[in-house]
Parts: sequence; structure tokens; C-alpha cells
Amino acid sequence: MSEAPPPRFTPDRPASCHVVSPGEPVQRAIDAAPDGASLCLSPGTYPGPLQLSRRMVLWGPRDAVVRSTGKGTTVTLTGPGTRLLGLTIDGSGNRFDQVDAAVRVEAAEDAQVEGVRVVHSTFGIIVERSRRIAVRANEIVGNRQVTLGMRGDAIRLWETRDSVVEGNEVHDSRDVVIWFSPHNRVENNRIDGSRYGTHLMYSSDAVVARNRYVRDEVGVFVMYSRNVDVDHNLAAEEGQSAGMGLGLKESGNVHAHGNMFIHDSVGLYVDDSPFQPEDVDDFESNVFRLDGTGVIFHSTPHRTNFRSCSFRDNGAQVRVDGGGDALGVVWDGNDWDDYAGYDLNGDGVGDVPYTLRSLSADLLDAHPNLAFFAGAPTLALVEAAGRALPLFEPRTILRDPHPRMAPLALGGLDAD
Repeated sequence: MSEAPPPRFTPDRPASCHVVSPGEPVQRAIDAAPDGASLCLSPGTYPGPLQLSRRMVLWGPRDAVVRSTGKGTTVTLTGPGTRLLGLTIDGSGNRFDQVDAAVRVEAAEDAQVEGVRVVHSTFGIIVERSRRIAVRANEIVGNRQVTLGMRGDAIRLWETRDSVVEGNEVHDSRDVVIWFSPHNRVENNRIDGSRYGTHLMYSSDAVVARNRYVRDEVGVFVMYSRNVDVDHNLAAEEGQSAGMGLGLKESGNVHAHGNMFIHDSVGLYVDDSPFQPEDVDDFESNVFRLDGTGVIFHSTPHRTNFRSCSFRDNGAQVRVDGGGDALGVVWDGNDWDDYAGYDLNGDGVGDVPYTLRSLSADLLDAHPNLAFFAGAPTLALVEAAGRALPLFEPRTILRDPHPRMAPLALGGLDAD
């Protein structure tokens, strides 16, 4: 698979195009252009709204700005093969019920929005009821002065399939959401200061790969979806009260490989997943570092595998809400910084299983208000007592029969 172009780039100017200068009516030029034509905007400001309803290219450099009148969507693409490239879209209407956006792609095929900068809009780029759409290498800047939940989504796919969201840069927006949209890819994006870095709902057969989620509420959340690959993503500083790197709810056949969950409140949160009785969730070669809790299961887990993952410097490694355990999970070949075993034969694998027991977790399950003391010396002393005094021995949460002695090498995760 080819690498996405870097954000903040201007796509190449079409080889031949009709030049439109500031002051000329752009919509009239669009309507007069023949099928397959290219229009190139010169630097300057142009009033919206604009509508591209057939196969054509509208290109501009970053300093060619299409500005909203303050009502409705600023640029709408409905034609097959329509391409919107390079320019800046400034603003949109402010109606959430109408989903006023900078760019809307509607009932289109093979359309492309690439290298566009979006500022001051309610919603960024909306794609609805379309196929084979590329939303690539755009920059979308939200309004950090507005409460997070009241911002519009940066990118939204709705009833859209066989499409790609790739190489985009999103700042201070609300969500990148893929809803009721199967067979899509979300790759190589950088999303920071938002709510959901990527939210899949009823969107099966998806790939979420090589994205960078930093200081969002949630990196990736997968709901009611099956056959999802979550590979080589970074979720860091997802540190709000409900912050998590990756969350699953009633989903299945989720394969998470080579991800890094760094300094999140929760690295991975699993709620009733896998959901279908024939599904299995696999987590392999993922890194959990400096998280409040590495993994939380909302209920007793099953049909789930953790192999070659790394758990180090977390407040708690694994927790099961409701007093359950994770003994039904396959834990094999993971590395744990609190492993107290040995490796006499020097094969890099502990000679005795890793066993996780936690008296403080038992107390937190029984008395949730004690979470106030998480990370404090009080609970640390409770944990030490649980290990030193058999009278207070807590329940066993998990066993890994082949714990790794050395931490998983970050360099092998393609983190750059």
C-alpha cells in the first residue's frame, strides 16, 4: 500500500485548466464548463456556496479561499469523479440540524477531496450515501474555544463504502466518525485535541491503521461492528476522566496489532466483545505504557487472545469490573514489569507463569469511591499487604504461562 501524501500540501495543478480570478462568478464558470473540465482558482477570495454536479476538477492553491456566506454548506459535490483540490474553505452555516459543512459529498462515486484546508466551519467534510470516495491529506481546524461536544465533526462518512480517509490532519474538532459504512479504510491520519479520533458504528470490514491520536478523549472506538483491523496506531495522552486509547462495544473479530497506548487513562476498554458467538478478538504486539489502567473488561471476558503484548509502568495492568476475572482469556508470551519469576535456562521466557492478583482491585470493585485514592500511597500499601499476607490474598485475575522476560521492542512497531 502506498504512503499517503503528507498533510498541508497542495495537489499538483491540472495540466490544462480554465483560470478563474477573484471577482469572477465561480458558479457560472462551473456550470459552463464541459464534462471533465478543470477550473483553477487564482489566489484570492471567492464567495460560496458552490455546487459541482458532474465530473470535473476544481483546484486552487491554499491562498485561494472559498468563503461561506454564513448559511448552509459551502461546497457540495454530487457528480461522479468530481475532484476538489488544494484550496481553502472558510466557514459554513451554523445549523447542526442541517449538518452545515465546509464540504459535502452526496450520492457520488469516485469523488475526491484532497489537500483542502478547512477553517471556521461547523462540520468539516461530510460524505453521505456515496462509494469510492477519497478524503485525503486535508487539514481541518476546529474551534477550541467551543465546548468539545458542541463542535461539529471534522470528517463524517454516512452510508458510504469502499472509501478511504487518509493522510488528514485534524485539530480541535469533535469526531472523525464512520457510521453505517462498511468496507472503508482510515489510515495515516493525525488527530489531536478532539473527542473521538475515529468512531466506527455499524461499520464492519474496516481498517484503522497507522494513525496518530494525541490528547483526544478517545483514540479509536468500535461499536456494533465486525471484522475490524486496528493496526500500528498511536494513542497517547488520552487522559480525560473517560479517556481511552481503544474501546470496543458489542463488536467482534477485532484484530489489534502493533498499537501503542501511551499515558492514557485506559489503554483498552472492552464491553461485551466479542459479541457474536462465533467471533474472536485478537490483540498482538500492542504496547501499554504509563496508562492509568492497561486493559479494562467491563464484564468477564471470553474468546479473546493477548499475545506478545507489553505491560509496563501502568497504574494497574488489567482490571475486570464487577468482580470477575480474565482467566477465560488466552494470555501468552506477554511481558509484565511486575513479573517476579526467573529464567534459569535463558530462553527469554519465564520459567513460572505470571499471575495477576490485586487486592486493591477487589476493594475498588466493592467500593468504587475508593478510586479517589488511585495512585496514592494508601492503595499501594493495600496492594503490598495483599502480596505479603496470605490472610488477605486477593482473587486471581489472569495467568500468562509464558511471560516474556524482556520488554517488547518499540522499534519493531513502525511507530515513526
